[in-house]
Amino acid sequence: MTALYDVAAIGNAIVDVISPAEEDFIVAEGLHKGAMGLIDEARAEQLYTRMSSGLETSGGSAANTVAGVASFGGRAAFIGKVAKDALGQVYAADMDAIGVTFSGGVLEGGPSTARCLINVTPDGQRTMATYLGAAGALTAADVDPAVIEAARIVYLEGYLFDPIEARRAFAKAAGLARASNRLMALTLSDAFVVDRHREALLGFIETEVDVLFANEVEITSLFQSDFDTAVAKVRQIAKIAAVTRSEKGSVVIAGGDLHAISAAPVEKVVDTTGAGDQYAAGFCFGLAQGRSLEVCGRLGSLAAAEVISHYGPRPLVSLKELAAKAGL
Repeated sequence: MTALYDVAAIGNAIVDVISPAEEDFIVAEGLHKGAMGLIDEARAEQLYTRMSSGLETSGGSAANTVAGVASFGGRAAFIGKVAKDALGQVYAADMDAIGVTFSGGVLEGGPSTARCLINVTPDGQRTMATYLGAAGALTAADVDPAVIEAARIVYLEGYLFDPIEARRAFAKAAGLARASNRLMALTLSDAFVVDRHREALLGFIETEVDVLFANEVEITSLFQSDFDTAVAKVRQIAKIAAVTRSEKGSVVIAGGDLHAISAAPVEKVVDTTGAGDQYAAGFCFGLAQGRSLEVCGRLGSLAAAEVISHYGPRPLVSLKELAAKAGL
């Protein structure tokens, strides 16, 4: 089948609420700075009322990545699950407005549409409290074979490795991708995901994944080692691995090759929310277009730099135009 999409992603369909916060607020609310924690609906309502006014937008890690792909001029689809409620309708409309095909299920009579409450401290660090709601009810039945088979790259969000039904959805997508000779990509998402599912993730990466995305904390947690040892070990199980290192840039590992990619310059770091998601967007877009791994990494760095220069997890300017100006 001819590819209709550069990237089709499977992930949590979450409405992001992003607000500035002081360090004292993080402590007072018992939040773990710089990390993501799961909360229930009652806690979500309570925390929402205490947060400062902020930005509300459709989000979720993998959804942010395909939004970046679309900003580069790529074709993208997103498979997720929302509730049959106002936020669910807004979510689907938002994805359509940015040119991303929204696929997946609509939950009736269950939990409400998911939301992630993101508090950003003055140093740019984001602390996330997530109510998964309907997003956590994704099943294999929500994975449309036609979408997977039509994508050059199938991109999976590590956060969905928690619910067993969502993991079955991953397995279905992997089988469809293999049968259609498509590339499978996985982002580890967060160190807490790795800590909970280390052995299962290692097995999945070795047997199903063509492209692995991680940051330095996640990759060292995966192998329970220092960074250099983790790089040596990831060579053995991943065909391609792209590891971000904040201001140190990133490294792209493929067999015996290692490309060190410098971080793209940014005048001021405002909010690191979505940095990894947008790096993956640039990298996947480049890979889908047949660009070299070095150029893929540079596209990732460009997208990450744009998104950390403002509040919100998605680009505010055309990444396609930025890439053209950078000669990419």
